[in-house]
Amino acid sequence: MRQHRRTLRLLGSLLLVAMAASVTGAAPTPQASTTPLDRVVPAPASADPGGSPYRITRGTHIRVDGSREARGVGEYLAGILRPSTGYRLPVTAQGAGGIRLRLAEGPFGAEGYRLDSGRHGVTITAARPAGLFHGVQTLRQLLPAAVEKDSVQPGPWLVAGGTIKDTPRYGWRGAMLDVSRHFFTVDQVKRYIDQLALYKINKLHLHLSDDQGWRIAVDSWPRLATYGGSTEVGGGPGGYYTKADYQEIARYAASRYLEVVPEIDMPGHTNAALASYADLNCDGVAPPLYTGTEVGFSSLCVGKEITYDFVDDVIRELAALTPGRYLHIGGDEAHSTSHEDYVTFMDRVQPIVAKYGKTVVGWHQLTGATPAKGALAQYWGLDGTSAEEKERVAEAARNGTGVILSPADRVYLDMKYTKETPLGLSWAGYVEVKRSYDWDPGAYLPGVPGGAVKGVEAPMWSETLENSGHIEFMAFPRLPGVAELGWSPAASHDWERYKVRLAAQAERWDALGMEWYRSPQVPWGAGGR
Repeated sequence: MRQHRRTLRLLGSLLLVAMAASVTGAAPTPQASTTPLDRVVPAPASADPGGSPYRITRGTHIRVDGSREARGVGEYLAGILRPSTGYRLPVTAQGAGGIRLRLAEGPFGAEGYRLDSGRHGVTITAARPAGLFHGVQTLRQLLPAAVEKDSVQPGPWLVAGGTIKDTPRYGWRGAMLDVSRHFFTVDQVKRYIDQLALYKINKLHLHLSDDQGWRIAVDSWPRLATYGGSTEVGGGPGGYYTKADYQEIARYAASRYLEVVPEIDMPGHTNAALASYADLNCDGVAPPLYTGTEVGFSSLCVGKEITYDFVDDVIRELAALTPGRYLHIGGDEAHSTSHEDYVTFMDRVQPIVAKYGKTVVGWHQLTGATPAKGALAQYWGLDGTSAEEKERVAEAARNGTGVILSPADRVYLDMKYTKETPLGLSWAGYVEVKRSYDWDPGAYLPGVPGGAVKGVEAPMWSETLENSGHIEFMAFPRLPGVAELGWSPAASHDWERYKVRLAAQAERWDALGMEWYRSPQVPWGAGGR
C-alpha cells in the first residue's frame, strides 16, 4: 500500500512539473525541434544560436511599452498566433517574461531590430516601430509553419535560443502591382500586402492608370474612373477605387509598414484618359476604350494647356490621399511622343509633383529628360540593354538621381518561369528562380555609384493575371529572393544556401493557403507539395 501511495505521489509530482512547464515555458521535450535562426528569409545580418529555446504556452503574454505603435505591432502578432495556438496571448504593459516588444535607441536604424530568445522569453528590440514589425516577421518564421493556419494546431510552439541582429541593406524594397490591365479589389490588394510584409517589403507601388483602365477616382475629372475604368484586358468589367477604397489600402499597407507609391503613367499609356475626355487629345476626338495588350500608341497632347490642368488636378487629388513621400509619373514607352515633347512634358510635370509635397519617381526613361532634384529613376531594362541607355541612367545617378533596380529579365514577376508556364509573358525572356535571385543590385549597372542605388523593386504586370491565385503563382517563389536582395548583406548572397532556406518556406505558403510554383531548381522536399 505504501509503495502504491509513493507511486501515486510520484505521478502527481510529474504531472505538476509538466503543468508548470506548459505555463512557464520550461525546457521542451528533447524530441521537439526548432527552426534554426539562420533559416529565415531574407537572411539576417547576423544569427548567433545558443541556449535553450522559448516555448509559447497558454500562459504567454505579449508585453509592449506604452506607445501606440508598439501596442499595434503586439496586437498584430497576437492576431497571427491566437488562431493556431488557441492561446489568449494578452497584449499588456505589465509583467515579465513571455514575448516582449521593446522600443529603445540603439544601432538599429529606421527598420532594424534585435531578437533575443531564451528559456524565459523572446525580446524584440528596435529604435522604431517598423523595426519591431520586421522583427515579428522573423519570429513568425522561427515558429512552425502551422502557426499560420486559422484553426487550432497541436504545436509545440518553440523558438530557438540565441540572438539575431538585423538591419536592411537598402531602404527601398518594393513590389509593384499593376491594377490597370486587370483590376484587383481592395481585399485582393490587402492579401498581397500581407504576403509582402512577411518578407520585409516596405513599398507597394500601385500602377493605377494605363491604356486599358483608369483605377482611381478623381473628383475634378469623374469620367476617368466611371468610363475610363469600365474595362480591362480582354473586355472584362474593370473597376476603380473610390477615394475611400484607396485610403483603406494605404491605411492597411501602413499598418504593415509598407508605403504606398501611386503611379499615374504619362505621357504615354494614357488611352483610358484620352477615351474619357476628348479635350485631352490633340485633335479633340476621343479614341475608343482599349482592351488589348500592345503599348506605345497613346500620348497626352503636350502642346495643349488643358493637359497640364488635367495633370495638376490628378496629382493634387492623389497627393492629398497619399500619406507616403513619393508619386510615380511613369514616363516609359512614350513612343508616340517626340523626344522634344517628352522633355517639355517632364519639365512641366515634375514641378507639379513637388508643388504638392511629393518626390518624383519615374521609369528610367525619365533620365532622357532632366530628372528633378531628388527624383528616383526606376530601371527596368535588361542585361542586354544598350550600353548607351545604361550610361544615360548612370550619368543621371552620378548627378544625384537615385536608382531603383527592376531589371525585367531578373525581377519582373509576370515573366514566365519556362515556356510551359501557363501564365505570364516572355518578351524579356524566361525568368526562373535562380536567375531572379542571382545578381547583385550594387554592381548591376556600370558607372552607377553605390550610394545612388536606393534598392530593388519587383513589378507584377497583369496582362494575363486575373485573381489572387495568379498573383501568388507568379510571385512565389521569386518574390522572397528579391526581398533578400533588398534586405540582406551582400556577403550573405549564395544561391546554394538560399535555395535550401527557400525550400523551407513552402510549408508556410501551404499553411497560408497560397498558390505557388514548384520550381525544379529548388529542393522542396517533403515540406512542399
